[in-house]
Amino acid sequence: MLRKIGRLFTIKTRFEAWLVIYAIAVGAVERGQHYLVAFPGWGGWTMALACTGVVFLAGGKLLDSVRKPAPAVARVPYAAAVRRRTLIGRSRPRRLPTNRASESRTLRRTD
Repeated sequence: MLRKIGRLFTIKTRFEAWLVIYAIAVGAVERGQHYLVAFPGWGGWTMALACTGVVFLAGGKLLDSVRKPAPAVARVPYAAAVRRRTLIGRSRPRRLPTNRASESRTLRRTD
């Protein structure tokens, strides 16, 4: 029963996330107005700006946490080719070939 009630408070779509962000913004502006009355001057303005700045942080996190819906129709009419590994393991690091001819002549000289 608690799970059913808990699902009501889960944000599932971007529309619901925007509604929650709007509610947070309205509350932040209201709280900012109270700070302007309680702390006249720079202190009140700083606190009011901090309240409204939190909306941007919380809104970004909310929008990032909601999954984007999957496209209804595939854009490409055919499936992409599946890349298969060859018998030779590609996951092993390979030694790069060294080019001895690129060394300077002074290093190769053995006089």
